[in-house]
Amino acid sequence: MSDKKKKDIPGQEPEAETSVPAAENAENPAAENAENPAEETAPETFTVTREQMEKMEGLAKLVADVNDKYLRLAAEYDNYRKRTAKEKENAYGDARADTIKPFLAVYDNLERGIAQYDESDVHRQGLELILRQFGEVLNKLGVTEIEAQDQPFDPARHNAVMHVEDEAAGENTVVEVFQKGFMLGDKVLRFAMVKVAN
Repeated sequence: MSDKKKKDIPGQEPEAETSVPAAENAENPAAENAENPAEETAPETFTVTREQMEKMEGLAKLVADVNDKYLRLAAEYDNYRKRTAKEKENAYGDARADTIKPFLAVYDNLERGIAQYDESDVHRQGLELILRQFGEVLNKLGVTEIEAQDQPFDPARHNAVMHVEDEAAGENTVVEVFQKGFMLGDKVLRFAMVKVAN
């Protein structure tokens, strides 16, 4: 039978008249894959050699060491910052205490000067005004007087220079103050000089 005289046979599909040449399919593999998606290639699997594993472990150890050093450095810096802040605060307190201490002798001399005059004397009144102003300045600076008279003896704040037997006073009680004591906050600037009853 010739091609021209071929007839359609019942039950058989007619042949396609156009076909893509094999050469075209070879040049365009994407088109072939698009027609047959099931035939796509699987992704390649990677194998890690022992040498690469050792390198990765070494890098992990290096990262851990650097992180540890960073944390230690951060902790040291935080401790340094706190320590210097405390030292600065202490230095300021010490400088303030050292500045105030010499003025306490002036306070004592003003009290002694007042005691030399009668209460009606104008000189006494003037010195009392100066002493009051001096006391206000000390209070503004945070200086407070240590209570001593008739108080239990406290070696952390009182300096006992005399002892006396006095049945009227309680044991270890301050019965007389020779020189006032002062504190700056919680720090003793000068101990109170006292007489204590046994």
